[in-house]
Amino acid sequence: FISAGYQNEVGRVLKSALQGNETANFEFPLFTKDGRRREILLNATTRRGGKGEITGVIGVGQDITELRSILVEQHRIADDLSRLIDTANAPIFGVSIAGLVNEWNRKAFDLTGYSKEETMGRPLVKSFIGEEYQSSVQAVLTRACNGVETANFEFPLTTKDGRKIFILMNAATRRDASGQSVGVVGVGQDITELKEALSNSRTVADDLARLIDTANAPIFGINTEGKVTEWNRMASRITRFDKRMVVGKLM
Repeated sequence: FISAGYQNEVGRVLKSALQGNETANFEFPLFTKDGRRREILLNATTRRGGKGEITGVIGVGQDITELRSILVEQHRIADDLSRLIDTANAPIFGVSIAGLVNEWNRKAFDLTGYSKEETMGRPLVKSFIGEEYQSSVQAVLTRACNGVETANFEFPLTTKDGRKIFILMNAATRRDASGQSVGVVGVGQDITELKEALSNSRTVADDLARLIDTANAPIFGINTEGKVTEWNRMASRITRFDKRMVVGKLM
């Protein structure tokens, strides 16, 4: 009834029980009459006669075939999730309740220059967040540990070579099988180039506004309703109408 690959091991357990050495939670396969495999968790107990002499072994088992199948599927899902996290095209990191890094994917490495081995077990906030942002980032992580998740939180990460990159992060509570909070997982987006582009756009807009206001010619603008939206200094000088008097009025 025992497959060839397990016969020696099962024989050893039974022989040990015959010598008075009992075994608990020994796992082995049994094959049914129709060839199906069942996984058994066995306690092998020494059987004794009226004078305490060993007369054999009694085995009390539990069929754990379905449990094993569930565990295998859970391991497969966990492996798939781990690969998904590691290969995602977004920085993903995790921290424990104590704030120590326990997840750091390849994209986080690409952006910061810190490998997973260099970050694991280190305090995220103190090690990788600029001092001026540490309190706000810590507050977000603390709230997430308490079940209050945060979306679109912006903060800087300091790279290995000292550069500052800006991350837009969603901080989600990480929970164990019983639903208890065990930390935080953060999924981010590198918005460094976007922030630089916005900053450049604001600079250009400010320069254009100053150019319009100081131009040596009257410049005005109206919207689709015919109301004044722009009125520069030269327009005020010529008309003697101050900008505050005309903006929002019909031309």
